[in-house]
Amino acid sequence: MLLLFVLNIGNAQEEYYFPEGVSFNKNIPSPSEFLGYEIGEWHTRHARLVSYMEKLAEISPNAQIQTIGYTHEKRPQIILTISSESNLANLENIRQEHLEHADPDGKEGEIGKMPVIVHLGYNVHGNEPSSSEVSMLVAYYLVAAQDPAVQNYLQKGVFHIEPTLNPDGRDRHTTWVNSNKGVPAVADPWDREHNEAWPSGRTNHYWFDLNRDWLPLTQVESQNRMAFYHKWLPNIVTDYHEMGSNSTYFFEPTKKFGSENPIVPRYNYDTLNTIFAKYHQEALDEIGSLYFTGERFDNSYPGYGSTYPDLHGALGIVYEQASSRGHIQNNGSEEITFPFSIRNHLRTSLATIRATIDNRELLLNWQRKFFRDARNNASGNVYVYGAKDKPGKTKQFTNLLLDHSIEVYRLKNDLKTDDRSFSKDFAYAVPGKQAQNLMVKSIFDKVTTFADSIFYDTSAWSMALAYDIPYTEISSRKLNMGKKITAEDLKTEIPEPVRSNYAYIIDWADFKAPAALYYLLKNEINIKAAFAPFSIETDKGLQDFGYGSLMISLHDQSSSPEEVYKLVSEASEKAGVPVHAVVSGRSAKGIDLGSPDFKDIGLPDIVMLTGEGTSGYEAGEIWFMLDTYLEMPVTKVDRYDFSRLDLSEYDILLMVSGNYDSLDSERIENWIKNGGTLITQRTASEWAIKKDISAIELKKNDKEKDSLARRDYAAKDKYEGARAVGGSFYQIDLDITHPLGFGYKKRTLPLYKNSRVFLEPGNDAFSKVAIFKSEPYLSGYIHPENLELISNSAALLAEKKGEGTLIMFSDDPNFRAMMLGTQRLFINALFFGSSIF
Repeated sequence: MLLLFVLNIGNAQEEYYFPEGVSFNKNIPSPSEFLGYEIGEWHTRHARLVSYMEKLAEISPNAQIQTIGYTHEKRPQIILTISSESNLANLENIRQEHLEHADPDGKEGEIGKMPVIVHLGYNVHGNEPSSSEVSMLVAYYLVAAQDPAVQNYLQKGVFHIEPTLNPDGRDRHTTWVNSNKGVPAVADPWDREHNEAWPSGRTNHYWFDLNRDWLPLTQVESQNRMAFYHKWLPNIVTDYHEMGSNSTYFFEPTKKFGSENPIVPRYNYDTLNTIFAKYHQEALDEIGSLYFTGERFDNSYPGYGSTYPDLHGALGIVYEQASSRGHIQNNGSEEITFPFSIRNHLRTSLATIRATIDNRELLLNWQRKFFRDARNNASGNVYVYGAKDKPGKTKQFTNLLLDHSIEVYRLKNDLKTDDRSFSKDFAYAVPGKQAQNLMVKSIFDKVTTFADSIFYDTSAWSMALAYDIPYTEISSRKLNMGKKITAEDLKTEIPEPVRSNYAYIIDWADFKAPAALYYLLKNEINIKAAFAPFSIETDKGLQDFGYGSLMISLHDQSSSPEEVYKLVSEASEKAGVPVHAVVSGRSAKGIDLGSPDFKDIGLPDIVMLTGEGTSGYEAGEIWFMLDTYLEMPVTKVDRYDFSRLDLSEYDILLMVSGNYDSLDSERIENWIKNGGTLITQRTASEWAIKKDISAIELKKNDKEKDSLARRDYAAKDKYEGARAVGGSFYQIDLDITHPLGFGYKKRTLPLYKNSRVFLEPGNDAFSKVAIFKSEPYLSGYIHPENLELISNSAALLAEKKGEGTLIMFSDDPNFRAMMLGTQRLFINALFFGSSIF
């Protein structure tokens, strides 16, 4: 193994990586011949991966390549499709027949003749790089191996190879390890090569974990991938990872019940997983590699690349390999090399291919049965959702459902239930009796019962709660559904604003209003926000406007009425938000437009601390939200550069979770007192309290520990894991009259909590912006001790300090950019935080 690492031997690649006895077509270049170095000798840049796949498609009649989209940094996301010549010539018909076979109402295919669809996905975490190297070896094997078994694979399967699920993160990591590689390579784990700089290559451009994004689909890479996924509905999907260097190798099954999705049929876990595990076992036994199964890794969250397929009649499989985090690393007892990691992943890839072809008919039959059972076994209930005062979020939520191939219908008539009313013009219906029933349940249902108390990631994932979308579940007998909708039906044009010679109003409750506000502010339009509600006659008739509604008075502008109208029209078009024209400042009800309760809103200068010791996930969420939803810049400053930062140049300082003990807290406190706004979340809020910047106290469990208590050591992980807050939903009571609550119409709001930061509400009656209810639980696992701490604790506090403001979130309101229900709280803090008195 080490000889391979240091020597360039012509046939070493084939001899080391592939099973004994495999010969290859000499007219097709191996990866090492194409790249100019042995696989494993260097980490291969994404562009070279793409070039090799393009070369195979160019010279082999068994390969085709396509680009399914581009990343944030404009790297291509490619798929290399490999199959027999006859299959590739008939590919579109194969795809259509496959989709029809999977459809419960479609024509059942001739199983004996149908190819199985395989999606071989690699390298979703950029700094878990060995599997992308594997993708080249697998592609080479399938197009060049001179083996009757491989020809059988190509005839009976269509193989979609996605060499890099995260091209941007991969290249970030590749550049790091290649530029820090020693010759000879250094195995010491303390060497710079093995310790990437923040934020590491794990994440994409915006520092998002793409292996958590299959459900929320906030990132462009996931959106492109999802479109391709539903275009094909594969039968097998692979999800390759790396773990700590001190481990061995993991393949499914995961921990029974405890790590499995509760609504995935048992057949998937008990039969399919068991069948494939035998192939993986044999492959690793053959080369003497150690492995483990049935523990640790989670398969419950639908947003994983290995779980999402399980909810679509496929088998998703997660693989974890001990990582060299570079080219070679000493893990204490031995040295893990990059080639060794690659070989293990290659052997399980080849085993997966063999298992898939051997069980082709079983997999094809299972997918049809899965969707048929999902529809037929579903209740006859329908989910009705939407709200007149949330058209933007309702539309975005509907697009998410359509992206997951969920059937959505219009309402034929208005609907009134015991606690809600739905207008047919602003609400939609999702029947449970459809092939995508399991995805419908995943998105709408609350999860309240669990087989285990330890979670690798989140324990709650209702997107309806995340979006704060009003919905109800009723019997289909009580509802008349209208037309089935498509994405095209949701494309609506906002009417051009009517010109006014007096003022324009934008409803702050509109989901897109903040984007319009920023556009106007950056173009030097003076804007006031309503600190009280009002009703006024507009070009659309008498309209009600709530707290935070924006008023653009022509009297206040330095620009001409023509220029103001032009900018207002541009803001309306860019943001997709209606603008109301008024001809008088007199309101029919509430404050008039000249009231002191209309307050000036300024353009904030924002700086966010990032870098080593801070949460890249949280910082990335803020960066992404500001870039994507507001097109608003944020200055990202490394924590270690804080001492050189001139804080006086900024209005707002953002601090995400992190270690800030080295920061000068007195300097920050003085800046706040002089008019700055500090916004903290999770452990940064905890830091502000411990440094006495805030007068608030942390809420703690005061129960005295039993000094005589004794527990078995083997139960330690389970005991401590059960007390973590892995991620769950709770109800908060929100003061919608507070500037941080502007734009909300109801006081009750779902909030996602995944931290053990519990804030006491404090003594100031007016700073308690959002408080967890006394019985707050909505969905997800929570230990009773933690639930007691959450109850009546503070979720959002706003303290005045001198001329400035300290705003503290107990949790992350922008979590994974999918919490659109609480995102507005954070935006309000940016625009209205300095207006708190």
